Amino acid sequence: MESKVKKPIKKTGVKKNLKVKLTPTTPSKGKKIKSVMAFNVDNLKGQLNGTVPCIRKKKGVKKNVKKKVMGKKRKQVSEHLEKPLSKKQRRLRNIYPERCDPNEENIDIELMFGEDIGALLVQDSREEGRKKFQWIISPHTEENFFSNYWEKKPLHIKRSDSLYYDNIFTTKDFDKILHESRVLYGKNLDITSYTDGKRETHNPIGQAHAPVVWDYFSNGCSVRMLNPQTFHRPVWQLLSSLQEYFNSFCGANIYLTPPDNQGFAPHWDDIEAFILQLEGKKHWRVYQPKSKELELPVLSSHNLCQDELGKLILDVTLEEGDLLYFPRGFVHQANTVGNTHSLHMTISTYQKNTWGHLLEKLLPQALTTAMAEDKEYRQGLPRDYLNSMGIVNMDKDSPSRNDFKAKVSELFTRLGKYLSIDAAVDEQGCSLMHDALPPCLTQEDKSCSVYGNGERWGHKKQKVIDRVELRPDTPIRLIRGNCLRVVAESDTVNVYHCLENTREYHQEEPQFVELVPENAPAIEALVHAYPKYLTVESLPLNDDAEKMAVASGLWERGLIVTATPLNIVDNK
Repeated sequence: MESKVKKPIKKTGVKKNLKVKLTPTTPSKGKKIKSVMAFNVDNLKGQLNGTVPCIRKKKGVKKNVKKKVMGKKRKQVSEHLEKPLSKKQRRLRNIYPERCDPNEENIDIELMFGEDIGALLVQDSREEGRKKFQWIISPHTEENFFSNYWEKKPLHIKRSDSLYYDNIFTTKDFDKILHESRVLYGKNLDITSYTDGKRETHNPIGQAHAPVVWDYFSNGCSVRMLNPQTFHRPVWQLLSSLQEYFNSFCGANIYLTPPDNQGFAPHWDDIEAFILQLEGKKHWRVYQPKSKELELPVLSSHNLCQDELGKLILDVTLEEGDLLYFPRGFVHQANTVGNTHSLHMTISTYQKNTWGHLLEKLLPQALTTAMAEDKEYRQGLPRDYLNSMGIVNMDKDSPSRNDFKAKVSELFTRLGKYLSIDAAVDEQGCSLMHDALPPCLTQEDKSCSVYGNGERWGHKKQKVIDRVELRPDTPIRLIRGNCLRVVAESDTVNVYHCLENTREYHQEEPQFVELVPENAPAIEALVHAYPKYLTVESLPLNDDAEKMAVASGLWERGLIVTATPLNIVDNK
């Protein structure tokens, strides 16, 4: 694809080779994001005045600095400053050239509804996800579900509609996958049994061939498919849509159990579980956590014995079309009923998506900042602190012990002013971009994006044909509402996204597009505009060539769609 650029790039004080960088970038294996910062307007103003920290990585030493992105005619917010900028902060504020602030009164970005401009894509992916979830919990409302059941207690919905989950997944689909796809034991599929209180896994080595799997099943073993979304589009479509709603990875397992059988020992999980009964019947028993400490656990349990279970609070048989929800931490077990098999799908979400997991990212960042800025955090410990502290001194009451505890409490309380909450949230968001399923694209998505529009090889003409190009008046928007996360790392802005993930969990390293900071407002405008469209020429950048370059780069990476397929420029 070619961009239509009529004038050269001119930018005082900025190296030309830093104008825009949209090449594929993958962190080295095992790299962990230490600090990220969203480029919204409040953060840009905070960085301008030194009130929003961004931890900077340099030569392995974390140093707190306060980045600055200059803005055109920015309003002063100096009343929020707690102290003057340091020399280093003043120096760092000069690394970014002046930019337009899209929220300033003199910047007017016209947003367009897709329906008003004849766009093929008008849906909001987040709203579509909400509708999918409402369908799952119907007839309950979202408000009722989250107020009364979410993370609190189980919910059983009996529908008396055997076709409610029609076309999501069937035993016939399972058989087709075994025959046509490369399914591996342990990675994609488990063979299990639960007999006389003992849970066993019977996985052979290598590929799961259909005759072998069905032989195990005929001999009383249960079959669990660990990632049906990898092989079956309807499951992928459902999960990727729910993911837009929950802002958390959504996964699934398929369980196929023979008649009069139980495949798993009682246990609790570390996920919110939605059980969709697809075929047959299954008898479920759900137990109350035995103590407050076992509520909402962060890890799944081991296989439990029958005498380790808590109070039985739900004893129900699921039939085709029924739903069972239970929060993480609720022990459960299930067995088939009568002489028919059972097929159900468990949809899981909210694994490692708690306040505690956010604080695990937030507190180390705050401590790094505090040690860089506050001398008291760098002062040495009392010379004799080992004589009054520690487990052998827990029962002692001495002035030195009391003073030490008071000092720790004081430093911990003071740590609050160094919290960079947005940076920690962005790090959590980047983790989601790595975890997430890629969008399940429709034909309309493809026809309006790089996935189906643009240059191709013309066999008859023996040359490349169907050349297309973006124009300044081309309406564009993000391909999904929650498909990317904008963060600042060192001197660049990285746009982490899930478009190049595969349908297998973490098969790829985190993927991101790299921008120079002065082009960040363009991404911000697209994020805030969604699901509406804006034209390329209305992007809040100073130079028309920059607007075309950024838009073209995002189109080439599959992050944006146009309102309608781009016109073919030349097929002569």
